[in-house]
Amino acid sequence: MPTFVVTISLPDTYEDEFLALIPRHRSVINRLLSEKVIEAYAISADRRRGWVTINGDDTGAVRGIVEKFPLYRYFLGIEIDELFIFDSVATRFPIIGLN
Repeated sequence: MPTFVVTISLPDTYEDEFLALIPRHRSVINRLLSEKVIEAYAISADRRRGWVTINGDDTGAVRGIVEKFPLYRYFLGIEIDELFIFDSVATRFPIIGLN
């Protein structure tokens, strides 16, 4: 299954309604992480951009996943790029230690 990175543009300031949705949003993200739909989730230190690495059949399927995020209506824009290579420590086999 292809892997995509989604770049999210977030507002400069947050309304109370946005802040109230964060727990529900995190719950959805955590569920998708546990289901291995999302491989990685990150928000910049200034909280203006985010990156989500998602496994999906195609760009349309990935867009459909992102559109279901509780905070989606507050996103100023999203970019979806299919990755040729996605390598991380989390995707490697654990190091075996002999005791």
